[in-house]
Amino acid sequence: MKKIILIIFGLSLLVSCDDSLDINRDPDALAPSDLALNVELPGAITGIAAPQGAPYAIIGGFWSQFWTQSNAANQYRDLDRYDLGPTDGIQTGAWNAMYDALLDVRNIKRNAEAGENWNYYLIATVLEVYASQILTDFYGAIPYSEANNPAILQPIFDSGQEVYDLMAADLSDALSRNLSSSSGLTPGADDLIFEGNMSNWAELANTLLLRIHLRQTEARPTVAAAAGTLSGPFLNQDASLTGFTDAPNLSNPLYESDRRQLNVGTNMRASTTMYSFLDTNSDPRLSGFYDAGNSLNQGDFNNTEIAPSSLAVVALDPTTDVYFISLEESLFLQAEVAVRYKNGSGAKALYDAAVLENFSKWGEDGSTFVASGGAYEFPSGGSMEEQIDAIITQKWVASFPGNGFESFFEWHRTGYPDTSPVAQDDISYVPGEIVYSIEGATNGVFPQRIVYPNTETSRNSNSASFELITVPVWWNQ
Repeated sequence: MKKIILIIFGLSLLVSCDDSLDINRDPDALAPSDLALNVELPGAITGIAAPQGAPYAIIGGFWSQFWTQSNAANQYRDLDRYDLGPTDGIQTGAWNAMYDALLDVRNIKRNAEAGENWNYYLIATVLEVYASQILTDFYGAIPYSEANNPAILQPIFDSGQEVYDLMAADLSDALSRNLSSSSGLTPGADDLIFEGNMSNWAELANTLLLRIHLRQTEARPTVAAAAGTLSGPFLNQDASLTGFTDAPNLSNPLYESDRRQLNVGTNMRASTTMYSFLDTNSDPRLSGFYDAGNSLNQGDFNNTEIAPSSLAVVALDPTTDVYFISLEESLFLQAEVAVRYKNGSGAKALYDAAVLENFSKWGEDGSTFVASGGAYEFPSGGSMEEQIDAIITQKWVASFPGNGFESFFEWHRTGYPDTSPVAQDDISYVPGEIVYSIEGATNGVFPQRIVYPNTETSRNSNSASFELITVPVWWNQ
């Protein structure tokens, strides 16, 4: 058994590989068509996990109000005040790293199709769609149909709606291939997510299709309603990258980026938004999310009257998995489908299972919370909106810490958690409601997207037109 260290965008992983992996060959020296599928796949997976798990997780955590910038530091002040521009390193690096990973993913897909290796073709398609959905939900129009094509140096930007249609079509195509007739290599240890279990990859593809349809509930209700016709099977376990350790370049990318590389462990403090919700509901997950201390109102980083030592620091673990789609997210998606398109049939059981799963991840028992009279009891007798509110609010909590970008998208799609009409120091503030940052730079309008990095717009004459950070993406208009 050989081992190789993969270092991508500050993320290092120790990957176990079988003897067929020749680590003495430089993959970059080979023609793309000559790269072995099992050599390229680990880097593709970790390449996606790195920007997802660090820069996009940090941005999502601020904008979902899991955390706020400390009043004793300044690393993330621009993020907290919605002043993220085209030259900011955090999003420029994330964009470049994600497309670098997609270069590997799409090369795997081309080689797999040429060799009729439908196992790797499905894996690559799922990874392509997964990464692209994060990109298009953050930026809107993105390169997709012509992206990562060596013959096209300036790919067109497909509109967000076009990307969604292409992603759905690509997943359906990959799922239609006969895996039992797949030729060539069989995925195994090189598959860092499911270790070659193709049934799990098919479930992840189906779950992604479910999410793609549901994201369109407001923009294209008829298209979204097709989610009710999808039969799955859907994920019944986590799709995650595991195996992190508490050592330099071997830890969870969010921890590695915020704690180890910055060498400052106190930038991110507990936001009153999430803190107050958990505290008011006596939720034991509170002590897992934050160290001891009080919360800071969102964007109150210029407040010199509060002692920094009294404020709770966000608790990050170097060994936390990077979740592509967690089991609870899969269950929450299915619960929403049941509410919207199946007259609520099975929604409560799916919702309860999702909440309990997330409690379990934090070493807690959530049974009393979902029981009759519990703080998170599913409103079975309530309206559809009340049920959607419950599902999306708990999905918001379950996205902590690394998937705040997903709850940010869902907040814009559904409006849940509710947005507060008052500041957090107002006596009428409702715990858990999203508030506009105290130091917000966008005239009271919440950020809706990330602007394109100028490294892309300055080099690609086919890039999309510049959009302000306050302009909604297509599915939120």
